[in-house]
Amino acid sequence: MINNLIVLVGPTGVGKTDIAVDLASEMKCEIISADSRQFFREMKIGTAVPSDHHLIKVRHHFIRFIPVDTYYSSSLFERDVLDLLHGLFLKNNRALMAGGSGMYIDAVCHGTDDIPDVDQEIRNKYIAMYHESGIEGLRTALKLLDPEHYSKVDLKNYKRIIRALEICESTGRPYSSFLLKQKRARDFRIIKIGLERNREDLYTRINSRVDKMIQEGLEDEARELYGYKNMNALNSVGYREFFDFFEGKISKDKAIELIKRNSRRYAKRQITWWAKDDDIHWFHPDEKDEITRFVKESVSGKIL
Repeated sequence: MINNLIVLVGPTGVGKTDIAVDLASEMKCEIISADSRQFFREMKIGTAVPSDHHLIKVRHHFIRFIPVDTYYSSSLFERDVLDLLHGLFLKNNRALMAGGSGMYIDAVCHGTDDIPDVDQEIRNKYIAMYHESGIEGLRTALKLLDPEHYSKVDLKNYKRIIRALEICESTGRPYSSFLLKQKRARDFRIIKIGLERNREDLYTRINSRVDKMIQEGLEDEARELYGYKNMNALNSVGYREFFDFFEGKISKDKAIELIKRNSRRYAKRQITWWAKDDDIHWFHPDEKDEITRFVKESVSGKIL
């Protein structure tokens, strides 16, 4: 019997949680969360963690399982998910992975390059550089240490630049030397489905979700986590904007406006990431019957 990993992707706010729970219930399988912000125990409201009702209805893995000051990466996620799948497939020949973190999903589906772990002190050094010198300081450092990766990396994404810099320093090798991009074979079938909405509808949903987070107490949650503001986990939309408000750099209204804008921009980057993947079969979230039918036929081997 062939084991199947059903992968559900889509941008933030598109409606993955409801579809994932309904689909997992129908397929009688468990859910692996692939939203890297939901990994952290203290970040509940700002990461739109599934409701208690959803968590009770279907068993979820990798939801709020580590503290915010713990290092975690796509390579560690790959290792942990493959270990989990080994056990899940002993009971059932299907599992569902759902989320919006493309790098983490790709790590499970295709593997990651063998990049070593990094000491937290080195990471903190470059996070501090970002706060002191801005993204320009990071860009300058990367251009000196790894001009090849500098020419390819998204120079607007400070997290990617920091990741490259910390590897360069900790290994004494250019980050680009680790990026072989060799896909690893998996011993299970991967079925990819994606959720999409028109841009106007998606952005309206994102704005409404931010309003709901504010009502649920996002400001208080961010204030409780302010002491961890230099941790990589807290360099996330919904938290860093409130940190600027706490420090008097912007007004509260401006912080909320920026959370909405940055959430929309994040969704746009997610859409761009998955546009390159021809293996994804796209559906509107309202097409629940079509999604279920496609997955069942794929698992049965009718669709190859």
